[in-house]
This record gives sequence, structure tokens and C-alpha cells, in this order.
Amino acid sequence: MPSTSLSADELLKLDNQLCFAVYSASLAMTRLYKPLLDKLGLTYPQYLVLLVLWERDGLTVSELGERLSLDSGTLTPLLKRLEASGLVARIRDTADERRVHVSLTAAGRRLKARAAEVPGCLMAASQCSVAELVSLTQQVQALRDRIKKAA
Repeated sequence: MPSTSLSADELLKLDNQLCFAVYSASLAMTRLYKPLLDKLGLTYPQYLVLLVLWERDGLTVSELGERLSLDSGTLTPLLKRLEASGLVARIRDTADERRVHVSLTAAGRRLKARAAEVPGCLMAASQCSVAELVSLTQQVQALRDRIKKAA
């Protein structure tokens, strides 16, 4: 562990824990998004799946799982609910039936326009500029990648 000017007692205080700051910020963001996502008929994890598909449609379930850091046991029920609501279609690969591609339906593509207001609510609530949010996002992503590499 790198040396620090904080005592052992200070290091163990909740307010000095980066993990808690990230966790509680995530909870706050999810609460902020909830009313907007409710209007769209989505849960937060379903919204994340759609964000990925709006970037690149037709991914396999494993590619989606890799992009979202979710295992298939978590992702499959999510995809089934999105399919039941008419937003995605799951199609088995004809060359390899173990592979399932996930594609947006017309309704799923149309929902993108309605979802466009969701990211702006974070900017308004955070009172950060676009540049600040971009920088913070990049810092958190770099931290995530270093932690994943170390784990």
C-alpha cells in the first residue's frame, strides 16, 4: 500500500473510502435516473443494455456481457424482459446455435430519441460542465481498468 499521511484510524473512516464514494455516487445516480427511466419503462440495467445496442446493434450475448461486465446468468433474464417488451429480438446464430445475437427492434430504435434527455439530468444535478464530466468519467474508467488489471 502506498504511504500516506493518514493514520490507520483515519484510513478506516467511511468518508475516506473511495469505494464508498463511488458506490454511494452510483446509488445517487440510479435514484436520479429512476423517474426518467420509469417513464421509458426501463430499469437501469435495461437502460445500460440499450445504450450499448444504440452504439452497436446486433452484438452477441457474450459481447454484451463483456461490454457491461455482466455474466450471462444476469444478462439473459434482462434480455428476456427487453424482448417481452418489444425492444430487442434475440436471434440464434445459424452457424453456431450457442451464439445468440441481440438486435434492436424498431421500437427499441425509436426509444433512443426519448432517452436522449436522461444524460442531461446528471449534468444538471451535478452542476458540472461537460468538460468536467468527461474528465471525471475518464478518471473513473482509468481507475476501473487499473483495479481490474490488479484483481
